[in-house]
Amino acid sequence: GSAKEKAIQFYRSCMDTQRIESQGTQPLKDLLNQVGGWNITGVGKAKDFNETLQTLMSRYSTFPFFRVHVGPSPSDLKTNIIQIDHPEFEMPPESKFKEKNYLEVTYQRLKNSYLVLLGGPQDGPPDSFSLTLSFISNLQRVVTPLQERQQRGMLFFRTTIRELQEKAPAIDWLSCLQAVFHPMPMNLSQPIAVHDMDYIRGMSQLIEQWHKERVLHIYMILCLVGNLSPALDSRFQDARLELSKILYGRMGSRMIPDERWRKCLTDTSSFFEPVLGQMIVQEIFPQQTKKLAEQMLSEIQDALYGQLDQLEWMDEQTRQEAKVSISKLQVEIGYPAHILQTAKVNLEYQNLEINEDTFFLNVVACLKVLRENSYLKPLQHDSQDNWHVSPWTVHSYYSIRHHTVVFPAGMFRSPFFHIEFPSAVNFGAIGVFMAHELLHTFYGYVLPGGCPTCNRSALQKSVDCLVEQYESSGFKVNGTFTLLENSADTGGLAIAYQAYKNWLKKHKEKDLPKIGLSHDQLFY
Repeated sequence: GSAKEKAIQFYRSCMDTQRIESQGTQPLKDLLNQVGGWNITGVGKAKDFNETLQTLMSRYSTFPFFRVHVGPSPSDLKTNIIQIDHPEFEMPPESKFKEKNYLEVTYQRLKNSYLVLLGGPQDGPPDSFSLTLSFISNLQRVVTPLQERQQRGMLFFRTTIRELQEKAPAIDWLSCLQAVFHPMPMNLSQPIAVHDMDYIRGMSQLIEQWHKERVLHIYMILCLVGNLSPALDSRFQDARLELSKILYGRMGSRMIPDERWRKCLTDTSSFFEPVLGQMIVQEIFPQQTKKLAEQMLSEIQDALYGQLDQLEWMDEQTRQEAKVSISKLQVEIGYPAHILQTAKVNLEYQNLEINEDTFFLNVVACLKVLRENSYLKPLQHDSQDNWHVSPWTVHSYYSIRHHTVVFPAGMFRSPFFHIEFPSAVNFGAIGVFMAHELLHTFYGYVLPGGCPTCNRSALQKSVDCLVEQYESSGFKVNGTFTLLENSADTGGLAIAYQAYKNWLKKHKEKDLPKIGLSHDQLFY
């Protein structure tokens, strides 16, 4: 079937709660047996530690000890590199608990939620899980806080697989990364960017210390169950909800369970983003909307050129450089072009098998496609087509890396935009967002030392004025800390207004007589 048909089947399998409930834990039990089960007693042939780790990472997107992703190289933003960081722990660190007994809380969660639900062996050593909790706690303690890494100037450590093997020998790094990036070849010289090398060293030492225990295997199985449990029956969801109550309080945002259709839509969009993107764009973003949006942006760019001519603090050479920068800016409106290429999207999902009868196995099958899209493709070729947001989101951004501004189709909806709105409303809403993102290209000029040939005293006077304006607003705002966003906000408003005035010279404005507001009032 087509990618669209598979997405619909996936969604239906998610919505079939009756079948999910009737299947219970059996799909997960079958899967756990393939990776050695709980093996709490150590009886039976245990799978090799690194072999199990490779399986979890490559087949099930489960990263118990470290997280792998692909992102811009710290030394060259135009090329992608494999990056390694500490994992995302499901449990908050022990330091977050003040009066609660952390180990007791966690132990009850693991014992009651997973072991009982999955019918794990009850006759294992009584301290199996408490030892596992102790290991998790030790693992969290070797994480270096981001703020500390920033202060030490150690956000990234550029290395290779060979050097990583020497620094953290407990992990078979080459085999693990080969499994994640299969079939792409890997060798010991493969460049790697490590976020927290102290954590990687400490993690390796902990693994070596605990290697003889069944603790490492139990921890990996717990991570796998935690990762896949959202695809299981309501008992698992209730257990997760109960845990959230304990950890985050009854009023925590994590506490509110989504309606089933919303959860299923989220799951479907995470695995079938180009498919849903195409469906939504065809529904809400006709060509006439795209054309009007492009015309508005062109008017805003022209207004920005005019504003640059009026800046007293900017010297002539910098002014011309700024105009060239704007002229070279890549603008993406609505959606990345590839999502409308149905044949290409179908090819992406051609090997995916979806069965409406088994939601759990559908999730497992989709994890493989997600791996290819998240790891293989970005490392093989970096494309500007790969947006950081989905076409339906209400979130624009500027990419320094590609010198590109992106405005997804989701932004061109009421109340920000409508093809029948008066131009005043469109320019006063989406137009301000557009101008805001364009101004992000000039961040460097505002920063200290960012424009050595500019009139720094005149620029500083403007900066001080803006800082004072925000700090005297009556809200607790650090005007210096928020300067870059504030300058884009205020400047964006001024540029969008000027663009609107220029637009009126060429287009007839619509009136809203029943509202009783002038065009300027509608804009603001």
